[in-house]
Amino acid sequence: MKNAKFACLPMVLAFGLSVLPGQSFAQVDDAAVKSLLKRNDCTKCHAIDKTKKGPAYKKVAEKLRSKPRAEAEKIVIDNITKSPKVKLEDGTEEEHKVIDTKDPKDFKMLVDWLLAL
Repeated sequence: MKNAKFACLPMVLAFGLSVLPGQSFAQVDDAAVKSLLKRNDCTKCHAIDKTKKGPAYKKVAEKLRSKPRAEAEKIVIDNITKSPKVKLEDGTEEEHKVIDTKDPKDFKMLVDWLLAL
């Protein structure tokens, strides 16, 4: 077989992509994330690609991608579960809203979605 040396290429590529640090290639249910964001009024202060009262999700994702994955996850989860003071785009500060879920799958889904932007 003359192309046998390339037979395992798809498997090697798939493995290589699955172990890249800081990246998540899992499928994220976009509709479920957007429903969670809407139910919790997150879209009142944030939009995907434009600044509102809070930063655009893409801007947040860009900042988080420079950090190790575990640190980025902790930052997101702390912001949505512990109500820390956050600095708004206009320079004022207020407590970040806590989202209404305790399901770790929701947190993971939200983090995966955000970091994939």
